[in-house]
Amino acid sequence: MLKRLLSLVMVLAMVFSIVGCAKQEPAPTPETPAETPETPAEEPAGSEDYLVWNIAVDPQTWDPTLNSAADGGHIIQNLFEGLTRETKESIEPAAAESWEITNDGKTYTFKLRDGLKWSDGKPVTAKDFEYAWKRACDPATASEYSFLVTSYIVGGEEFFNGTGSRDEVGVKAIDDTTLEVNLKFPVSYFLSLTSFYTYMPVREDIVTAKGEGWEKTPETCISNGAFKLTEYQTGDHLTMVKNENYWDAANVKLAGIKGLMIVEGTTALNGYENGEIQVLDSITIEQIPRLQKEDPNFKITPHIGTYYVNFNVDNEVFKDLNVRKAFSLAIDRKAFVEQVTKGGQTPAPGFIPSGMIYSDGSDIRPLDENGLPAVEYGIDPSKALVDEAKALLAEAGYPDGAGLPKITFLYNTNENNKKIAEALQGMWKQNLGVDVELLNQDWAVFQEERRHGNYMMARGGWLGDYGDPMTMLDLFASKSGNNDPQWRFRAEPTLAPNDKMLNPEQEAFENAITESMLSSGKERDAAIKKAEDALMNNHVIAPIYYYTFTNIVDESVVEGVELTLTNKWDFRHAEIVK
Repeated sequence: MLKRLLSLVMVLAMVFSIVGCAKQEPAPTPETPAETPETPAEEPAGSEDYLVWNIAVDPQTWDPTLNSAADGGHIIQNLFEGLTRETKESIEPAAAESWEITNDGKTYTFKLRDGLKWSDGKPVTAKDFEYAWKRACDPATASEYSFLVTSYIVGGEEFFNGTGSRDEVGVKAIDDTTLEVNLKFPVSYFLSLTSFYTYMPVREDIVTAKGEGWEKTPETCISNGAFKLTEYQTGDHLTMVKNENYWDAANVKLAGIKGLMIVEGTTALNGYENGEIQVLDSITIEQIPRLQKEDPNFKITPHIGTYYVNFNVDNEVFKDLNVRKAFSLAIDRKAFVEQVTKGGQTPAPGFIPSGMIYSDGSDIRPLDENGLPAVEYGIDPSKALVDEAKALLAEAGYPDGAGLPKITFLYNTNENNKKIAEALQGMWKQNLGVDVELLNQDWAVFQEERRHGNYMMARGGWLGDYGDPMTMLDLFASKSGNNDPQWRFRAEPTLAPNDKMLNPEQEAFENAITESMLSSGKERDAAIKKAEDALMNNHVIAPIYYYTFTNIVDESVVEGVELTLTNKWDFRHAEIVK
């Protein structure tokens, strides 16, 4: 399984690098408990051709500019479409039918398809892309993914920081079907970025008139993808139907999709086994062994991503490196994946997942003789280093945990997250002698609390957005709105107004990130290694395991359901066959 996982992910990364190239929030996913919704009496006509999918949460947003979570991303994948599209194999033309790149790799000219329309019938133009990209750079928008645009496009960072104007951002609609983009430097994976949520178009008139939350009202959720929103019931479900104005509508077979928001994995699995749900990925841990043996619809798919513990480096206790390292070394990662998660995950000594590669094709994570990640950053992925962890805690002034204030671990409500949190709690008690209180919150509240640094330790999970190591590292940049550990050497009042304590050691990470963006080949490889070294030697996070994607598609009822390279659900080619 491990060899297959690593080889597939390596192929994924190489494909991205060939074409020039997917969390934030990973599975396990969150939200408040919900029962399986009863089928409403007024089911829409033709609903027998609707695919039923468990989203597992009520997403905080599916506004392409604001979304930073996997759950909202799945919805965006089916409602909206970028210039390019990520498929299960590569990047292909989508709203853009073609593009030209200058010899220096810094100017892209995209040509949109003729006759593109929004779901309300109005034309999709290059101006819509220009507006959306500049909206992502706008400090008033405060998009958590702004750095995914401002880092690369000329004038984007200056506009965001208030030292430049919107008009100076290097994206311009030459005419209705031509978009010109000027980059600061060549970006090998830029085409992949143009398939990502933040680069998808939104309508200025809708966003301006409705404001935040426009995407959750069917009347104002005007989209340009294969489906359009027709119903949303908070905490219960949403419904998408085929968008008759989509340019490739002739090849969309589904009449619609009903997305349920069932948080409890056991309830969702019961719905599938009763024939009420066809697609789900919120599989509870204890069900995995049975499903592997009994259900051919159950799959474990390679996934670029890491599950980890966030340490709030500004917290009075966890600002101490020795404390952070002690809590990290006290985790038995091998026992974790074998006895707790049980889904083919790989124990993690570093943040960048196994399978991501350097320019020469070598794996970023060195492997031992058994094909597992080797010891790195003082972390042995095969066992907890109890004596060393205890010594570090004692050196910090807390022998066997004595003198520590109440320690808390925050996670979002979900059966799998609860089991993982309880396993961590047990290891910290057994190996450090520390009592840790577990706190859980619903998804939306949890995201805000973690983002604002209102925690001591909190669960984290990041899924790659594109097939380059930068998809993992830029999470911890100063200007990243997803830098939940509050690890910044400079103030970022727009994205992180609550982060008042600065961390000088983060500057080395920031410099290495910049160096990697401006270099290539072995020089870039060295800069990537330098950046991860800065992150991991400071034990800003405690990586636990590298993800796999456990999922079920009921192939007796539906065929043609696809997962993209970064495991986003794509229902464009799905068809009810029962």
